[in-house]
Amino acid sequence: RELPNRRDTANSRNSRNSRNSRNSRTQGPSSESLQPAQFAETAAGRAGLSAAVQCLHARAVDTPALVLSNPKANANSRWKPDWASRARFDLPTPVSLAFTGASLLTMKIVLAYSGGLDTSVLLSWIKETYGNAEMIAFCANVGQEDELKGLEKKAKKTGASKIYIDDLQEEFARDFIYPMLRAGAIYEGQYFLGTSIARPLIAKRMVEIARAEKADAIAHGATGKGNDQVRFELTAAALAPELEIIAPWRDARYRKDFPGRQEMIDYCAAKGIPVQASAKKPYSMDRNLLHISYEAGILEDPWYDSFDLKNRDYFTTLSVMPEDAPDKPEFVTLDFVKGDCVAVNGKKLDPLQVMRTLNKIGGKHGVGRVDMVENRFVGMKSRGVYETPGGSILHYAHRQMESLTMDREVMHQRDALVPKYAELVYNGFWYAPERLALQAYVEESQKNVTGTVRVKLYKGGMYVAGRKSQFSMYNPHIATMEADPTKAYNQDDATGFIRLNGLRLRVNSTVNGAKNLQS
Repeated sequence: RELPNRRDTANSRNSRNSRNSRNSRTQGPSSESLQPAQFAETAAGRAGLSAAVQCLHARAVDTPALVLSNPKANANSRWKPDWASRARFDLPTPVSLAFTGASLLTMKIVLAYSGGLDTSVLLSWIKETYGNAEMIAFCANVGQEDELKGLEKKAKKTGASKIYIDDLQEEFARDFIYPMLRAGAIYEGQYFLGTSIARPLIAKRMVEIARAEKADAIAHGATGKGNDQVRFELTAAALAPELEIIAPWRDARYRKDFPGRQEMIDYCAAKGIPVQASAKKPYSMDRNLLHISYEAGILEDPWYDSFDLKNRDYFTTLSVMPEDAPDKPEFVTLDFVKGDCVAVNGKKLDPLQVMRTLNKIGGKHGVGRVDMVENRFVGMKSRGVYETPGGSILHYAHRQMESLTMDREVMHQRDALVPKYAELVYNGFWYAPERLALQAYVEESQKNVTGTVRVKLYKGGMYVAGRKSQFSMYNPHIATMEADPTKAYNQDDATGFIRLNGLRLRVNSTVNGAKNLQS
């Protein structure tokens, strides 16, 4: 809190040096004889750094930035924080101090980056806010079809030392979309979880890069009011709990600097950051291989009709309005093996090819369009518009295949688990043990979900036009209303079946009276 008198300090140092000189003959050089970088790597050095940072946090807890001014050359001078300075020196948290002395001075941060206005501002702002941090940009291609050309040059011009541009589409389809579809997951009866299921994959790859680069933190641009922040950070918590998370939208300084898009545009102009953006967007979008979502802006009014034909230019990225779909229906066949679609119209395809093919076919006929008000994990309701043409066909056809091949009790038990499974995906618990446990049940249930489904697509609608399987549990001879040649079902047995199932109802009526059962 106050530096001691320099004379006292000098006397103490002389005494300590004399003592160290005697000890050095038997113990080797003391920590004071090491260079700063060497000392930082010692146990004493790490402990000292940790203690120093915790002390700084204790002193600067109420201030967003701390700059120490130089003391005057007199014995009673003190170190004083220069609160007026706009220079930023952000303190690492004590929990993140698995740092060496060098990394304490220069953090290494992996940022989820797209090259758009938001992430361009984030890259530059984080770099200067966190003491000229080394920024590593990461762009995941999950089927959004953004323009990736020139992204490396743009990221480096904005301040990144390196950029990873990874095509994750095959992994996304195979290891994330398909397992979720086998579970039949759909959130609140309408949402096919397109954005939700992409976030764990992106965060997983960020963690892998952070570890390969020996980074101290990962950063994302998810808003502090949405679900994505939770999804990113729960994945990191599961896969790399040692990594620090930087979320600027939860930082009051960032929100103060950028209350709107115009301030971001002005910032980029002042910094010479190349972006193409307008000050006003009618809504925000998120696209990947499974879907595209629209929210905010004009959609914040729940009475606004997103499917009005005047909005043809707004919500028709992956699909047409049903009114604009062909007047002639189209039939598509899907072959399934153990719950996975492996062929479309007789052509064998991998999961990525299946998604691309069905997106094109379904989009042409306007299927998979959803406008809903959903319950966010953070507590508020949100209105979203979604286009999921290929995913909706897969979900529908998969259910038809299950209806033919899956045991009744297995299906009903699985169906009881679907809301919970979908909730876990939506809330960001993809890597949670309970989701993995549910997935194990799902995989067991899919062993015989093999066969072919034919679906008719017409002006936004999907209709089953046939289903067949070598594992079909449907026997027309047993189900027929005519005489049963198999003798598997004796109608006389139904008398005892009904009487036994009605026993508790008769007892209840006798004890409590039948009138109590009528509303």
